[in-house]
Amino acid sequence: MTRTTQHDRTLPPTNGSPQRGVTATTFAVLRRHRRTLGGATIRVVGLSGLAALLMTTAIFALAWPVFTRMRNQRIWYHYLEDPYLHDPTYLVRVTLWTLPLFLLLLGTAGAALQAVCSRAVAAGAGEPLEGDPARAAVSARLRPVLVVYALRGLIVWTLPLLAGVVAHRLTGYQLDTPLPLERGSWAYTLVKASPVGAGFAAVLLRLALTLAPAAAADGLGARAALRRSWSLTWTRAGAARVLALALPLTALAAGTLRLVVQLALPLRPLVRDLLEQATGNFFAAYYAGILTPVLVGILVTAAVLCPLSCTAFAVLHDRLRSPGTTP
Repeated sequence: MTRTTQHDRTLPPTNGSPQRGVTATTFAVLRRHRRTLGGATIRVVGLSGLAALLMTTAIFALAWPVFTRMRNQRIWYHYLEDPYLHDPTYLVRVTLWTLPLFLLLLGTAGAALQAVCSRAVAAGAGEPLEGDPARAAVSARLRPVLVVYALRGLIVWTLPLLAGVVAHRLTGYQLDTPLPLERGSWAYTLVKASPVGAGFAAVLLRLALTLAPAAAADGLGARAALRRSWSLTWTRAGAARVLALALPLTALAAGTLRLVVQLALPLRPLVRDLLEQATGNFFAAYYAGILTPVLVGILVTAAVLCPLSCTAFAVLHDRLRSPGTTP
């Protein structure tokens, strides 16, 4: 079994401001290895977009009886001259059942880019990453990084989901329906507010495990990478630096996604009209038109920001784990 060799980091020293040092190093790595990182980003995002398109097409094909029933009910209600409001419950169920497939696709793409970016950070100011050895090293770290994404998702989102389901069952019914908990009691208030507290705990856990993919790409196993991220983050210097890096990247990603989706909105009527003419089903074309700008926004945002964020967290992980670094 081939073991991945750990590479010594050769990073420029900080200039007194840790965040400025990490930022400068990140852009230096991106500039030095722009051909390798750019090519990897195009391949990963392109293949992910193609896979997402095929998966969406397959899901629409499986859900076609639902769209057909909606169309027939619309025709019948129009014949009766009554308004028709379709029920999206079945589509919501299909979406929930197929959501893990898209999460797996996003996790695989993120793991591939994280492995490439961490390899670039390991090379530092050395020669560009090219050839079979670099690709073999990246492929060897893909599985641990993907396992880290899966474990981190289970750790972070299990509690909020359970809290939301329990709170809805105990407090989410209509006002004229008897509830297991008496309205206005302290237990009712506590359970109703539990999803908010669970969400806050999930945010803290997500921040504490932010460096885990970079640690896995650095050569650790999945559980060891999660432990290292936890230990590095829960320090006075680590928590501040992770938060100072995560907040701007999150805001930038949200802003970019919103902007690209807005710019891609003209695709909605175009896709809807084309599919309605091709299939004769308004509802299938309607939902496909809604999804199109969202998918475009996700792909463009990933292509622009994933190399930046993966490289930045790889650099930050290297700085925090280096014993010679002074916070």
